[in-house]
Amino acid sequence: MDSKKLFYGLIGVLVLLSGGLLFSAYMANTVLQGSSKTLVDLKADSKVTEQQKVQLVQNKKDIAKYQDLNVIAKTVVPQDKDQATAVREIVNLAARSGIPKLSSIAFPASTLGAGKAPKGLTQVTPVKGIGGVYNLEITVTQASTNAVPYSNFIAFLSKLEQNRRTAQVSSITVQPSPENPNLVAFTLVINEYIKP
Repeated sequence: MDSKKLFYGLIGVLVLLSGGLLFSAYMANTVLQGSSKTLVDLKADSKVTEQQKVQLVQNKKDIAKYQDLNVIAKTVVPQDKDQATAVREIVNLAARSGIPKLSSIAFPASTLGAGKAPKGLTQVTPVKGIGGVYNLEITVTQASTNAVPYSNFIAFLSKLEQNRRTAQVSSITVQPSPENPNLVAFTLVINEYIKP
């Protein structure tokens, strides 16, 4: 073998080795980029999972912390629309306010049997923005033939607004007596909130 052929042979081997080295470096870089992307994705998932764990621990603490509040809410907002209890409470509040007899206490017309009532509830409307809470309107009337002193009416309003069943008076119509302006007849629309 002469030296010229050997030289060209070694150059060829050197070119092949250099090409192989470049191809190997390119393939290694591609594999490393794929591994790097996978590692970045796994780190991001790990961070999200860690944040979810922290949030879960905080949520469990909040549930434990506000458990008493949930119990209180259940006792404050009635679980049923017991009309007899509501009427009895309104009549008792009126009597304690110096109004011995109310002219009428009325509820909305029932849709029982119409099939449109949610969960079998009739006469109620859902409260916007508070899921699962319903409003039952109660109309209380004191006729002009049984007008009561204005101070008794104000005491009655105060007691209604402190009562858990009748916590909101949404409409008031007051009519003074023509014979004695201190005596008034009235119509109240009261909202009773329930959470069945």
